[in-house]
Amino acid sequence: MKKFIGAAILAGLALVSLALQPAMADDAAPSRLDQMIKSGKLRVCMTGDYKPFTYYRPDQTFEGMDVELAQSLAKSLGVEAQFVKTTWSNLMNDFIAQCDIAMGGVSITLDRARKAAFSAPTMVDGKAPVVRCADKEKFRNFDMIDQPATRAIVNPGGTNERFARARYKRATLTLHPDNVTIFQQIVDGKADVMVTDASETMWQAKLHPELCPVNPDQPLQFAEKAYMLPRGDVAFKEYVDTWLHLAKATGEYQQVFDKWLK
Repeated sequence: MKKFIGAAILAGLALVSLALQPAMADDAAPSRLDQMIKSGKLRVCMTGDYKPFTYYRPDQTFEGMDVELAQSLAKSLGVEAQFVKTTWSNLMNDFIAQCDIAMGGVSITLDRARKAAFSAPTMVDGKAPVVRCADKEKFRNFDMIDQPATRAIVNPGGTNERFARARYKRATLTLHPDNVTIFQQIVDGKADVMVTDASETMWQAKLHPELCPVNPDQPLQFAEKAYMLPRGDVAFKEYVDTWLHLAKATGEYQQVFDKWLK
């Protein structure tokens, strides 16, 4: 009986040892954190065309909500934020090839989740239309917008284009390559509507008093923003999530949010 119990215990210990081996291997895997600290740089991909999250100024520097938060993250690591300009169409490829993190109003999507990981969500931000205020009664909801006479406009390569191609059935859709000047197309009467993140519609209404968001508090679809991270780097993701949690708990995140979005 004693021999049977002893053999059972040894077998159990062997199983525990086997179960722990993958976890120990994962823990031993090198993290990008070590590379960043060694290089002294946090490489941040962002498009620079999505106010108020990121904007690439004429002097070739970035400004915006996620620019300040990237600098805060870098400071917490004791390194410098190095910004890498990309486009929505090339975001994933540039992120994988050149960056440690992608920021600047990036939405969580299943397509992106196939190739990258995400931090904890930073905010909820679904899609909403923005139109000329003079046309607000004409375009009170999406059904009224999606009509043959409507000239919809969208920037290529991201979730805005994906939404537009999936949802517009009757309206005429035009791609405009510059997300900075796209809203002026509506102001000038060259287009009627753009559907983008609700936060951007409210920001653009501040920049262009002629523009009005349509029901930004009732988005056309649910979406969350987060920071895009390398797949498989558990240590770096845990660090970013912890930094984000503390930034929200201490009020740092809210201060930056209020500066750019209120």
